[in-house]
Amino acid sequence: MSEHTSDFLKAVVERGYMHQCTDLDELDAQASKGVVTAYIGFDCTAPSLHVGSLLPIMMLRTLQKTGHKPIVLMGGGTTLVGDPSGKDESRKMLTEADIQANMDSIKQVFAKFLTFGDGPTDAVMVNNADWLTGLNYIEFLRDFGPHFTINRMLSYDSVKLRLDREQPLTFLEFNYMILQAYDFLELNRRHGCALQMGGSDQWGNIINGVELTRRFDGAEAFGLTTPLLTTSSGAKMGKTAAGAVWLNAEQLSPYDYWQYWRNTEDADVGRFLRLFTELPIAEIERLESLEGQQINEAKKILADETTRMCHGEDAAKAAHATAQKTFEQGQLGDDLPTIDIAKAEFEDGIPAFAALVKAGLCASNGEARRLIKGGGGRINDKAFANETQAVTLADLNDDGVAKLSAGKKRHALLRAS
Repeated sequence: MSEHTSDFLKAVVERGYMHQCTDLDELDAQASKGVVTAYIGFDCTAPSLHVGSLLPIMMLRTLQKTGHKPIVLMGGGTTLVGDPSGKDESRKMLTEADIQANMDSIKQVFAKFLTFGDGPTDAVMVNNADWLTGLNYIEFLRDFGPHFTINRMLSYDSVKLRLDREQPLTFLEFNYMILQAYDFLELNRRHGCALQMGGSDQWGNIINGVELTRRFDGAEAFGLTTPLLTTSSGAKMGKTAAGAVWLNAEQLSPYDYWQYWRNTEDADVGRFLRLFTELPIAEIERLESLEGQQINEAKKILADETTRMCHGEDAAKAAHATAQKTFEQGQLGDDLPTIDIAKAEFEDGIPAFAALVKAGLCASNGEARRLIKGGGGRINDKAFANETQAVTLADLNDDGVAKLSAGKKRHALLRAS
């Protein structure tokens, strides 16, 4: 068990959130004697965050639940630049209107995990465009440029990765780490923020912010990172064959979200229960010790808990019930993803590979053809004879729907409209 005295760092270590931390003992002391204000930044590159952002969100939640103040920093300014960390190529340039629309969509997920308000430990949301977009370039360079050396910036993984692969790194992106460091300084000045948290790929950027805040203002500043998350098989969190696992219901249904967690690899169940639920450790230890078919019960609890936190109690119960009907009772669950198709298309006949793509079960015609050839594509629980087998009105049940399946665990309904 951790030797830390603060509830925050005890929880961080116990749940497996800790990767690296600057001046750990001093941060522990600060968190033991008063409220620590901490932030994590989220760029607005899509209308929703995905599961890869869930660990940072859970960190902010843990911070607040142990008596401290979280800041959600929306990257309205830094998204204009694009973070090169972990990227092989430059991000697509977004307009300010695109970024604002993404930000408006992303904001809603945080209210499900954090309590916002004006109290001493209530979360606040700020936008770094408030200070970045009005900077005077020459003045900014003179004030802050001397605190960054090109030698050190070239040593960061985010830069080395791109250069080692002989991929261009634009001067625009090269500025990102300076802007992120400046964010920390501004948040320290405006909100008394003393801690920046983020994923392990952000360590270099976070260190820059810690050092800039200490050097420029002589203020206390700390950095803490979470481990890079992969599944036991080495896959990156938040990606599936069908695409990203989004946190917004508009991008991914609560049922599909539930299914993502239900399909967790056996070896990951205990770790994910610690990271992404608030079940007591003793209960997690009991669940992760289950063997054989019993481990599936632990996976259902993981799916229930994660879906309840992200989408609410009703959505979690509905997803669980739908899965039970679909898999255990052989019925059509009420909450299966349903895609409306014009009746005329069924009359003409929809090729099996195209039907799987329309249902969102395959990302491309080629993927769908391979699935069918391998015996994994089914209609109404019967394997397609070949990839061009027609899906017609005759395949619809009395409610006007046909059930399509990709493998044993992913299903959707096509409905004539």
